[in-house]
Amino acid sequence: MNTPRDLAPAQRHPAPDVVRSLALFGVILMNYHGYLIIRGAPRRDGWASELFDPWTGVFSTRFAATFVLVAGIGVTLMTRSALGDADRVRTLRWRLASRGLVLYAFGLGFDVVWSGSILPFYGAMFAVAALLFTLRSAWIVGIGAAAAIAGWGIAWWVLERRLDGQSTAWLTDPGPRTVRGLVFDVFVNGTHPLLPWLAFFCAGMVVGRLLTSGSVTRVLLAAGTVSLAGAIIGHAVLWDDLDPRARVLFSTDPFDRGLLYVMSMLGTALLAFAAIGWLAERFAHEPAVDGLRRAGQASLTIYVLHALVFNLLVDQLGWVSGGFPTALVFAVVVWTNGTVAAAIWLSHHERGPFEQVYRSITR
Repeated sequence: MNTPRDLAPAQRHPAPDVVRSLALFGVILMNYHGYLIIRGAPRRDGWASELFDPWTGVFSTRFAATFVLVAGIGVTLMTRSALGDADRVRTLRWRLASRGLVLYAFGLGFDVVWSGSILPFYGAMFAVAALLFTLRSAWIVGIGAAAAIAGWGIAWWVLERRLDGQSTAWLTDPGPRTVRGLVFDVFVNGTHPLLPWLAFFCAGMVVGRLLTSGSVTRVLLAAGTVSLAGAIIGHAVLWDDLDPRARVLFSTDPFDRGLLYVMSMLGTALLAFAAIGWLAERFAHEPAVDGLRRAGQASLTIYVLHALVFNLLVDQLGWVSGGFPTALVFAVVVWTNGTVAAAIWLSHHERGPFEQVYRSITR
């Protein structure tokens, strides 16, 4: 889950790792809540469960979007020193492509244990980044915007076809594990498809180029506020005057893939990174911040283990069950122990266990 550690510790900005670690807690919480609901837990057992509902809650997919934003930042930090060096650029293109393909393949296998995993999509984004990292920021912004518009346009087209009584099964239900099914899953149908999720990744790549700017926090706060406020105002103004068909087009529901949804998620991610990143830089030498920084560097390990722990304690042993309160306690315990273990491990090793295997395969 975390990006390759091509920078020495002294050169690393603490902000991306700290934000990644905290976003991972949100991902774990939402995953546990959703998977417990799928296994029979009550979905509506209080205001908190509605707020953190994985499908319709205010925080649905916001942690994951922030995680993807940080992934884009990591790619920029990894590759920025290579720009202008043709040999180094070729090396990094291959490295990103190979790491993306390996993560994609691992994610497909891991999906058997943890259905809906972000890993295949994360791998696909790294593979795409191999082509993007030398482009100018304006091009990267344009590609991200195009991904958002394309995702919205496809959702619109599917809606219109269905309302006209036409089948879209060839696109939306092409069959599991077929070549067409795998391709459409990555780009359109999956839990985190590139159309529109590549928009968050591209935004992160651009943010990574701003980290050395003294005004980065103000820029991110302004951009995040405009994006989030635009989505909220647009939704509020348009919603009451729209017919049921048009409402889908201006929805902020994550599974409608709308433009307002992308704006809302991106605004939240930018604001979260600006606020948490500022605190991380300001208190970089505090033990708690350093622990979060180390845990952020072992996020792939923690992510994989959180799924395996759930599978063992819930599915195999049946020791854990319940609604949102159970999911919250479960997530806190797993994330806290994972964070402490990662901090201890990385005080003696360069990388987390899964990160080390990953790097050895794709060096």
